[in-house]
Amino acid sequence: MGDEEHMEKQLIISVGREFGSGGHEIAERLSGHYKIRLLDHNLLDEIAAERSVDLENLKDLDEKHKKRLSSRTVRGFSSSPEENLYLMQFDFLKKKAAGGDSFVIVGRCSEDILKECEGLVSIFVHADKEKRIERIMEKYRLTSAQAEKLIREKDMKRKRYHDGFCKEKWGASRSYDISINSGKLGIAGTVDMLIDYIDKRYQI
Repeated sequence: MGDEEHMEKQLIISVGREFGSGGHEIAERLSGHYKIRLLDHNLLDEIAAERSVDLENLKDLDEKHKKRLSSRTVRGFSSSPEENLYLMQFDFLKKKAAGGDSFVIVGRCSEDILKECEGLVSIFVHADKEKRIERIMEKYRLTSAQAEKLIREKDMKRKRYHDGFCKEKWGASRSYDISINSGKLGIAGTVDMLIDYIDKRYQI
């Protein structure tokens, strides 16, 4: 597949996901299969280094919605730190894409930010609630009620973050190239299906 970031044909895989759907693991496996970088929380490390800003402050703001009542924009600068982080991520991802890099990006409104990129494949991973509860119970050793509460909180956070910055709604099928229920085929089966789709589309 060439070196880690520069394939012969640019491939950017955007993975949106419901909490507990296995979306992050699917992103990891796609990254490993195509031998391209996975950008998730490590994106903040690179932004912090590039901009010489405090990494801990970025982590506190990551994938949080902007507070609409308290934020305002003056001469192109927002008073919302959440929005400023979004714009830093927007610029960073755009620069990576414009430079010809191939990568897998998890969340960060990437299906919207990078929608003009010819090499983009946008995916949304969801699953039935029972499957998600089961997965979160096992992963975090929670009760069913605790897992359901955590799923509800995490999904609400992701939805508010996404919909605060994007016109299209989080998880809306028309916003993505493919929306897939990982509970039907399991993680491995879902990855195989996505690889087949990507290979056919880009003739890899």
